[in-house]
Amino acid sequence: MSTLPVFRWHLAPDGYATRRQLRARDLRPGGQDVAAQLERPRRRGRPPLVAYLYRVDLAKPVRPMTPGRWRAHDAMMRARRTCPECRRDAGYVIPTSLGSCVTCTYPEEQCAA
Repeated sequence: MSTLPVFRWHLAPDGYATRRQLRARDLRPGGQDVAAQLERPRRRGRPPLVAYLYRVDLAKPVRPMTPGRWRAHDAMMRARRTCPECRRDAGYVIPTSLGSCVTCTYPEEQCAA
């Protein structure tokens, strides 16, 4: 098993990128293994923050959204906006901390207004 090259934060050579950096260039790792890692040291004996790097030359273009993918995405977002109590589209993604829309969670505050 070979060990990964480790670079300090902001000191990675050209040709490497994180997943987010690849996505900003409309690329994806494309099945390649992690090529290197960045480490950002932290204080008080805490372990360093780690970011994995991929080779840009081996990255592949992002797959385009097909009509089927758009339908699946719309259905997923609709499910996240639908209140499980009143079954209405809230118009926003319902917070998991509430579990239902604001109107169902705080009914007494809606009547006072």
